[in-house]
Amino acid sequence: MPNLLSTNPNIGLALVITLGLFTGTVSGLLGIGGAVVVIPILVFALGFDQHLAQGTTLAMMLPPVTFLAVMQYHKTGHINWKIALLLSAGFFIGGLLGSKIATNIDASTLKRIFGIMLLIISLKMILSN
Repeated sequence: MPNLLSTNPNIGLALVITLGLFTGTVSGLLGIGGAVVVIPILVFALGFDQHLAQGTTLAMMLPPVTFLAVMQYHKTGHINWKIALLLSAGFFIGGLLGSKIATNIDASTLKRIFGIMLLIISLKMILSN
């Protein structure tokens, strides 16, 4: 599949900006990580390999991650800060460990692992009460 950023920079940039807006909206609405939405689009629409898609998505979340969305949930009392901070500490170290593992796996295997994880999560969500 051609890389839209290299074949038509205007379409690619518009798609990337729209993707960021869509991902942020879905993330704020459903509380899901942007990677669930962004990585498949980067792979299938923009022609990124799995490593590049995952690294780019992690970099996307590096700035103020979800500051405004978090503040909105905080205002309505929908955050358990103790749990959130403990999860964040684990996530910080886990992100480092996971990236070290991922960068040593070939792209096609990594793509399959990502897809299986999405499938398992999807089935669990669909089949649970």
